[in-house]
Amino acid sequence: MRIVPFFISLVFTAGFFYMLSISHEIDGNRIPPLGKFLDPFHGFWQNIESNNTQPKQEEKLLGAVKDEVIIYHDSLLIPHLFAENDADLYLAQGYVTAMHRLWQMEFQTHAAAGRISEITGAGKNDAVLNYDRGQRRLGMVYAAEKALEGMLSSPASKEAVEQYTKGVNAYIETLSYKDFPFEYKLLDYAPESWTTLKCALLLRSMAQTLNMGDKDIEMTNTLRLFGKEAVDLLFPDREKVGEPIVSKPNQWNFPAISLDGKPLALPEELIQLQQKIPGSDPNTGSNNWAVHGSKTSTGSPMLSSDPHLNLSLPSIWFAIQLKTKNMNVMGASLPGAPHVIIGFTDSVAWAVTNAQRDLVDWYQIKFKDDKKDSYQLDGSWINSKKVIEKFTVRGRETYIDTVIYTHWGPVVYDESYQAEDNLKHYAFRWIAHDVSNESQTFYELNRAKNYQDYMQALNYYSGPAQNFAFASVQGDVAMRVQGKFPIRRKNEGKFVLDGSQTSNGWQAFIPNEQNVMEKNPLRGFVSSANQYPADSTYPYYIHARSFEAYRNRRINEVLGKSNQVKVEDLMQLHSDNYNMKAAESLPYFLSTIGTISALNKAEKKAFDKLSSWDFYYDVDSEGASYYEAWWDALMPLLWDEFDVEKTSLTYPTSYQTIYLLKKYPELKWFDFQSTPEKENAQVILLKAFRESVLQIENWKKDKGFEKVRWADYKDSYIGHLLRVSALNIKVQHGGNHDIVNAHSKTHGPSWRMVSSLEKNGIKTWATYPGGQSGNPGSRYYDRFLSHWTSGRYFELDFMQVIPEQPQQLTIILKPE
Repeated sequence: MRIVPFFISLVFTAGFFYMLSISHEIDGNRIPPLGKFLDPFHGFWQNIESNNTQPKQEEKLLGAVKDEVIIYHDSLLIPHLFAENDADLYLAQGYVTAMHRLWQMEFQTHAAAGRISEITGAGKNDAVLNYDRGQRRLGMVYAAEKALEGMLSSPASKEAVEQYTKGVNAYIETLSYKDFPFEYKLLDYAPESWTTLKCALLLRSMAQTLNMGDKDIEMTNTLRLFGKEAVDLLFPDREKVGEPIVSKPNQWNFPAISLDGKPLALPEELIQLQQKIPGSDPNTGSNNWAVHGSKTSTGSPMLSSDPHLNLSLPSIWFAIQLKTKNMNVMGASLPGAPHVIIGFTDSVAWAVTNAQRDLVDWYQIKFKDDKKDSYQLDGSWINSKKVIEKFTVRGRETYIDTVIYTHWGPVVYDESYQAEDNLKHYAFRWIAHDVSNESQTFYELNRAKNYQDYMQALNYYSGPAQNFAFASVQGDVAMRVQGKFPIRRKNEGKFVLDGSQTSNGWQAFIPNEQNVMEKNPLRGFVSSANQYPADSTYPYYIHARSFEAYRNRRINEVLGKSNQVKVEDLMQLHSDNYNMKAAESLPYFLSTIGTISALNKAEKKAFDKLSSWDFYYDVDSEGASYYEAWWDALMPLLWDEFDVEKTSLTYPTSYQTIYLLKKYPELKWFDFQSTPEKENAQVILLKAFRESVLQIENWKKDKGFEKVRWADYKDSYIGHLLRVSALNIKVQHGGNHDIVNAHSKTHGPSWRMVSSLEKNGIKTWATYPGGQSGNPGSRYYDRFLSHWTSGRYFELDFMQVIPEQPQQLTIILKPE
């Protein structure tokens, strides 16, 4: 009978090894085949890099290169590419970027294209599948196809994107399982071939991040619920705060285009969308500035770059130098697309911030019947286009969705997607659905020699709309707000529009030469921080979800005070933690409750901390924590009228809220809807103060802390793209939104750069929150993080010739 236990043992062993060879899904999370994953010779152990690697040189034979290409990695793992021609250069850029960031590149383009469920499965409660459906319904692939059409229309950008794609695939072809990036092994899948469409998806994904912000649906609901007077009071097009990006009253000397036609009718429908697809994050912003040599200690211009994005690992940017006989450029590239996006050449430097403009409109569609084969447009029934979207969901059968395209764009919301309470149909008009060629802009900026080259390069740029700061060794500084901006009539784009009339659509666009721009202003610097672009005499109607009100004024205040600006001053300004919002609101807040004696011990302590606070959001500040908790408690109490079930609404901005509290403390909006008494600003401020103090006391008790240090209370981290908490990195850092050092819990400065444009050579320093490697097992994964958190920078080695001695890995690509 010994065969029985042997048989049982055999079955158990076979079952054990079978379980080790397959992946599993537990509570929506995918577990890799542990046998493969833990294999010491091929699994994740192979992704752990030694800290004692010696400099070395490797030769790679590639049939796609025409001449020899040198890829020289410096001590920071920044690759410096030396090529004889453009074709080889862009192939090498694709190759080396994939070598360090392949998984990130592919995962981000899968996310843009609505393909994440192919990798992870549908997710808990189908969350991942619903995300993918949203991406397809927003027309992200359609937008990328239009971007690619634009890229392929120019010989230069066509060569760049095609050669970059060849380089990525040349690297992929060298990989076996043991060489796969860690995340492929964790999720148990393999990289697929790269395509030119993926380069376009990456660029349109950035447009989604930056220029898909709108509040048309929210404003339509506000109008219907509260009336036009409330909209004008709470959501003015232009808040009473000055200092636009360019201010030159009555000096806009061009014949502005005017549109004929009657003003647009205001909508009457209440749009009860319970879960609107998130647009651009309102905390996504940036700072940039360029200081004229007349205000610097060197007599040369200086430029600063400080874009703010949702911080992630692997890092958003990849530093690189690209050099041929006709070009030498260095700076930040986007993994997955050719060129340098923010950087400097031998002669110029440039930096970008988000222009904030409203480039999204929503149109209500009237279909002929439930089949939706046709819809009404200008008195006729027009055939709709139905696109069948197939979702290959891992571990499930294929999911089918139908997206209807109209004259305006895709119909995002219908009976089958996030419109349970309202079966109206809304089409989505987005500027990124138009053909454009931003790649050509960066191709030309990467070769720019002067102001004229900068201006010519920007003529190709449509979106995402940006504020381009510029400086040159010739001494010029400039700012240009560049994008493809529709000419709007008053209130156009502020509400949902009637989609049955083409006259309600975009009729014309602001000519490039009439966009907001300025060169060598008298104040000696240009700057932008997502504020209103121009003074009130600019002849075109401008609207956005919101414009920034505080960072820009702090930057201008600091730059305006000095006539001997040094590089160190600009680095320090990047890390400036002064909160102008708190400085303008807290004294009033405290004065309203200062006469109240019935504060308990904890409330009295908080009051004293706030009374002596200097308005700086430094790491150890307790005043910052108390103020932020107070503000977070105040907003939902003030605007309780906007808490309407199953209806998309939004609060007024911080600036407008403070303005109304100070100017109209008895405003009807400050009366609680749930009580019979008549409350005012003082009552609500006191209630919010007490709630915030109680919340902080509970926080200290839960954490076991005696103090509420700002860095602890903010609890910032940089999240891995997979959203696996074990792969996140906690950071102790000051700053917050509304502050020049705009680092909140998950958003913040993604690439900090300062350039001094001296005639004997441009000097540049930079840092960012992460590192060059995309491999969590590499010391270069977070190499820059400690410098970033402490406000320190690395000087970039802008090489003119190839060094004789290798510092890290040097790769020589040779033709076969």
